[in-house]
This record gives sequence, C-alpha cells and structure tokens, in this order.
Amino acid sequence: MHDPTRRKLLGLAAAIPFAGRLRAGDSDGPDSQSVARENIHRRYFPDIVLRTQDNKKVRFYEDLIKDKIVTINFFYAKCDGVCPGITANLVKVQKLLADRVGRELFMYSITLKPEEDTPKVLKEYAEMYDMKPGWTLLTGKPEDIELLRRSLGFTNPDPKLDKDKSQHTGNIRYGNEPLMEWAACPGLAHPEWIAESISWVFPTGKVQGSAKS
Repeated sequence: MHDPTRRKLLGLAAAIPFAGRLRAGDSDGPDSQSVARENIHRRYFPDIVLRTQDNKKVRFYEDLIKDKIVTINFFYAKCDGVCPGITANLVKVQKLLADRVGRELFMYSITLKPEEDTPKVLKEYAEMYDMKPGWTLLTGKPEDIELLRRSLGFTNPDPKLDKDKSQHTGNIRYGNEPLMEWAACPGLAHPEWIAESISWVFPTGKVQGSAKS
C-alpha cells in the first residue's frame, strides 16, 4: 500500500522549479540530444569555481556534475532550522546507498553562508556528522553561490522569505546528467524514500535494504 504522506511530499517537490525530467525525446538524433544537454548545462549549471571541505578548487559543472549522477542541497553550518535534520537524513541515505556513493553517485552540499563557512568550517562539519567519501561540501564567492542557488531553483517566490537564509528551501535535487533526468524530493522526507527516489535515476536499478533509526 502506498503511503499518502509520501505521495504528498513527493508531489510538492515535483511542483518546484527544475524538478521533473529534462530530457531530449527518444526520437531526437544524437546531435539534438547533445544540443539539449548543452542548453541545460548553460541554463542550470554555471561552471563557477568552488572550494571543497579539503580546500580543493573545483568547477561546478566540469568537475562535479558532468557525466555523473548527483544529489545537490543547500545548507549552512550554524543553522537552527532544517539543516541539521536534512544533514542527518542524508547521512542515513549515504549509508543506504553504501558503496554506490563515490562510485555511481556523488553527493554535494553547498553552503548558503560562504562568508562564514570556510573549507575548515566545512571540514569540521563533515567530521561532526561522520560523512563518508563521495559526499563533498562546497563553498565559494558569495556572488557565485547566489548565482548557483538561483540557477538551480532553490528560491522562494516571496522576496522577503527568499532573503532570509533561515527560511531556505530544504529540498534535495538529484539527477543523471548524461541522460538529462532530474527531479527533487523534500530533505526531511523519510531517508528510505529519499534513497528510493534517487535510485530512480540509476541505470542499474533501485537501492536495496533500509535505513536504521
């Protein structure tokens, strides 16, 4: 039996910008698919320079997104809102997906407060939550982070709320970049639901097992 709460949560996520499938039709030729992929890249994935929790310089599209299956969420270290719950959920999701993370799937969490969240702060945050390899925390120039947030659709239609970082969107984007398949789910949904949703874009099928409380 399907849980109506799950349907409601996933339905709400599907309504937000950038959710859904961004994919060229099967009848299109390879050239059309290549053009469609390039257009999606330019519109949604600015190739800005970011720094990881290990202070490694990376480009958002070329190094992190291109040719990969990924999850993306926004957070900040000293957050009293949804961030701790979402991070704790993602820790469980990482355990559920096990060795697929860092091999088939790459997880990215981007700070909304880059002026505070230096690579050192992000490194301490990752250690506090016992994050495993395959999950990268990212910071950068404030103007670049803002461009990325808006390009990815992590915005609130209410301008006042959109300026309040404590009210930031708590969704998780996930997608298969080569296939141009993208969707989203609420970050506070049950970890099993999140892992199952992410597995929909895996070419090798759904995840097995369940998270433990």
